[in-house]
Amino acid sequence: MLRLRECVVSRLLYSSPTSSSAIFPLCRLLSAAAPHISPNPSGFAVEEYLVATCGLTRPQALKASPKLSHLNSPANPDAVLAFLSGLGLSGADVVAKDPLFLCASVGRTLAPKVAELTGLGLSRPEIARLVSLAPDRFRRRAIVSKLQYYLPLFGSSHNLLRLLKRSSHLLSSDLDKLVKPNVAFLRECGLGDCDIAKLCIREPRMLITNPERVRAMVACAERLGVPCGSGMLRQALQAVAFLSEEKVSGCAEEYKGASEAQVRVPVL
Repeated sequence: MLRLRECVVSRLLYSSPTSSSAIFPLCRLLSAAAPHISPNPSGFAVEEYLVATCGLTRPQALKASPKLSHLNSPANPDAVLAFLSGLGLSGADVVAKDPLFLCASVGRTLAPKVAELTGLGLSRPEIARLVSLAPDRFRRRAIVSKLQYYLPLFGSSHNLLRLLKRSSHLLSSDLDKLVKPNVAFLRECGLGDCDIAKLCIREPRMLITNPERVRAMVACAERLGVPCGSGMLRQALQAVAFLSEEKVSGCAEEYKGASEAQVRVPVL
């Protein structure tokens, strides 16, 4: 491209005056053909760094670079990429999901999170999986306290990561306003933590929806003939979760008086 530009410009400069009207259209053409580089007063070409060093595609880099226009040096991004490599992760996978991950401090944010999560019993491969599933949540302060609550509830890091693969919104939802009230209510209805974990793996939104909506789901199950305390409650809730009132009313007669085997919904 550079040699082509030099050749064209040279011929234009030494051509006759009558051909000068062609200069500006050709300049516009050459400008459009040139690779786009995100402007940065410091001279650090963010978009080129994302492509050449992080491994993003050009469209991904074009989309991500405006979020990183304040970067004036590759020093911190290089440290973040080294951190990710130490976990066995590629920069492309994480940065494409969360470009601002490159701005996180390894010493003040990322490395301490690894130490704290290791203290909760997560292995480094599990921590790497967590970073890959929810990089934007990982770099936030609340993730450790949320995992302190979720790990005992779901019984294991395997169950938690399985759920987060389906939906990472658990890590961004309000524990006190949504999750804990829903868990407390489901326990009042006779569900143990094991049942709640299986229910949420099937329906990840169950714990993060409005508590009034969860109460409505339980009421729907009761209209189907499955009261609180029944061994069939979890299966009934899976069947009616997030159905409209019309659909619940329509299937009420079908399930009324059905056996546990008929109501059961397979758990993934």
